[in-house]
Parts: sequence; C-alpha cells; structure tokens
Amino acid sequence: MILDTNALSAFADADHKLLARLPSDRPWALPVVVIGEYRFGLLGSREGEARERWLQDLIRTVRVLAVTETTAGFYAAVRHELKQQRRSIPPNDSWIAALALEHRLPVLTRDAHFENIPEVQPVGW
Repeated sequence: MILDTNALSAFADADHKLLARLPSDRPWALPVVVIGEYRFGLLGSREGEARERWLQDLIRTVRVLAVTETTAGFYAAVRHELKQQRRSIPPNDSWIAALALEHRLPVLTRDAHFENIPEVQPVGW
C-alpha cells in the first residue's frame, strides 16, 4: 500500500482511523515524491527535527518507490487519461498515481481525485 502525503502526516500524528486501515505486516511504500512533500512541510515546523528523525526511521522500514523511466510512461498515460476526461490533479499526485499503477498498489489517501484515474485504487480512512 502506498501512503500519500496526507496519510503519512496522519500516521505521524498517530491518527487512530488511519492506523486501523494500515496492513499490520507493513508492506507499505513511500514514493520519493511523498517524502519530498513531507520534508517540505517540515521546513517551517516547530517539530521539524523530531519529525525528520521519525521519517528517517520509517524510511528504513518501508519500500521507497523511485521515479524511473518506466514510471514516466505510466505518468504520461495518467495525464493523458485525465486530459481526455477534462480533469486535472496536482502534478505530484499524477506521479503518485503513476507509481501506484506501475507497482500495482492501492493508495492510502484522503484525496478524492485519485478516483478519477482508472485502475488506481484509492483507500480512504
């Protein structure tokens, strides 16, 4: 299961509803895009240093998904499908969707726009 940035933030906050949705065997994945978005949010945070240490510990226990040339093909297909629908989503979410398709993983997210992408399985909490 891929954690979207809002899921990662909720996990950091120990959101009980989110924790109930996470598989206990931890086949969780973090896209590098999510790591970047989360770190960007930490830059102005009073808890930035502690949260960065927490993130580093988490990264050692999950699968980190890098963007590759293969991912770029999925990204292009996602953007094309959304253009055909006359819909758009934030660019980083297009990359997350591409990684979800490439790795055939659901996305744990609160962002409803993932529902507009065929074959991406959003999981809410």
